[in-house]
Amino acid sequence: MSGVIVTNPPKAEAKDVDALAQYGVATVSEAMGRTGLLGPEIRPIQQGVRVAGTAVTVLSWPGDNLMIHAAVEQCGEGDILVVTTTSPSTDGMFGELFATALQRRGVRGLVINAGIRDTQELREMNFPAWSRAVSAQGTVKATGGSVNVPVAVDGQVIRPGDVILADDDGVVVVPRERVRATVEASEAREAKEAKARAAFIDGQLGLDRYGLRETLKRLGVAYRTYEEYTEERS
Repeated sequence: MSGVIVTNPPKAEAKDVDALAQYGVATVSEAMGRTGLLGPEIRPIQQGVRVAGTAVTVLSWPGDNLMIHAAVEQCGEGDILVVTTTSPSTDGMFGELFATALQRRGVRGLVINAGIRDTQELREMNFPAWSRAVSAQGTVKATGGSVNVPVAVDGQVIRPGDVILADDDGVVVVPRERVRATVEASEAREAKEAKARAAFIDGQLGLDRYGLRETLKRLGVAYRTYEEYTEERS
């Protein structure tokens, strides 16, 4: 497998990336029309952490982490490393030594569509990571691949410089051209949810706030007392 290492790809503005980090993955995905999620199998190895950064992408051969070594050189302040493989893999392609090198360069975290190991050490050094698998299985360094090219994870295309947002709920990708608009849409959604939260605290029901009683009626969902329900079924 031959490949290419692309240097200096365009990136989203740092101020917009940091603004996006105020919002959760669910909020941002909803603000983009329920798009961008990498899927439920990419899970955090820690809890209570949210990060946003610009993607440095890696396409590797399964069970081979050579191109992660090549990608470290291309990483810088505010980046998140995104790794996937040419076919499914659960091998532990990334561990504490990689994290040490990336942390030194200001990288904010890792998203890997494969396996990860040294998870206790990664938590202790506060290097957040999201992975498809946790595995102690080692890898080789023998096959070419690519860095900073578009990659796909669970049907979502991630380009170098796009924004990755990750938290306890999972991972979402925001195209670099849409980051500012997504920040604004997320802000509006948060404001809307704040009003709903206050209404629920005051005792209002979602059935009434969202006009769902009429929806139930239209769908033929009927209310019955217990006695009526029991009699109808007898």
